[in-house]
Amino acid sequence: MMEVNSEWLGLAGSGLAWAVTIGLLVLGFLGCLIPILPGHLILLFAAIAHRLMLGREASGMEWWTFVVLGVLMVLSQIFEFAAGAAGVRWFGGTRWGACGAVVGGLVGMFFFPLGLILGPLVGAFAFEKFFAKQEFKPAASSGVGSVLGTVAGMGIRLVIGVAMLAWFVVDCFWIG
Repeated sequence: MMEVNSEWLGLAGSGLAWAVTIGLLVLGFLGCLIPILPGHLILLFAAIAHRLMLGREASGMEWWTFVVLGVLMVLSQIFEFAAGAAGVRWFGGTRWGACGAVVGGLVGMFFFPLGLILGPLVGAFAFEKFFAKQEFKPAASSGVGSVLGTVAGMGIRLVIGVAMLAWFVVDCFWIG
């Protein structure tokens, strides 16, 4: 019978675990750039999978890393959904315009990539015009605010994604 070198299997398994982890981290980062992918969730899943595949000692990950990554993920979602509405309010829109930006953003996700910008714009404008009974100029101003808020939300999404990646790397290599 052929003997199996357990040290080689350990290195191969570790290499496979790192390959899976790096693949998930890259996919998660791309998800922070491409809004249709749940980037932050994938980054959190990469950290969990890494710890499960390698264990506490080999992964170098502490338990509180998952808490930090989970909190960052939730914060990102809150900022992303609220950004368009905040832009409407910043530009003097009503609550109707803010609601329209949120509804337009949700509908716009299904019409990637233009829907991500046009959805909040059209939603805020339409809600301001038809429900809040605003004139054209204030309704258009709310629409512009929703677009700027949405773009700011995408920027925050990217910054938080980079922070999650940095936290993972720091915990794996310096803390743990």
